[in-house]
Amino acid sequence: MSNSILIDTNVLIYAVDADSQFHHRAWNILLDPEVRLFTTSKNISEFLVVLTRDVEMGLSTGECLEILKELLRDIIVLYPTPKSFKIFEELIQKYNPRGLWIHDVEIASIGISYGVSTIVTRNVSDFRRIKEISIKKI
Repeated sequence: MSNSILIDTNVLIYAVDADSQFHHRAWNILLDPEVRLFTTSKNISEFLVVLTRDVEMGLSTGECLEILKELLRDIIVLYPTPKSFKIFEELIQKYNPRGLWIHDVEIASIGISYGVSTIVTRNVSDFRRIKEISIKKI
């Protein structure tokens, strides 16, 4: 899908963290009327993990869910399907990821299965080895 981008977890976190140097960049992406925004259910889980363990932010799980609902008003959440799992298996065989990189391969496979092959992230190194997607750095 042209003009469609997959939003990585860190972009969602930066949008919430007003102290981040990437806060305004994250919001510029999230508010861009020229693009269709997507994220995956995996990113949602990661978002909640990061925010609920961040002692400095001091947010309860309920507060994090409310923030998430606001962020997702204009973002379509993509869920794993049998097709995305087949792509995931193919990417696992092709790239032989280990450890945490497997999470990123799964995120990429879900996006690819829906025709969304551009991801916006700060963590370029997490995705640059996956040739089936393109990366837009925040």
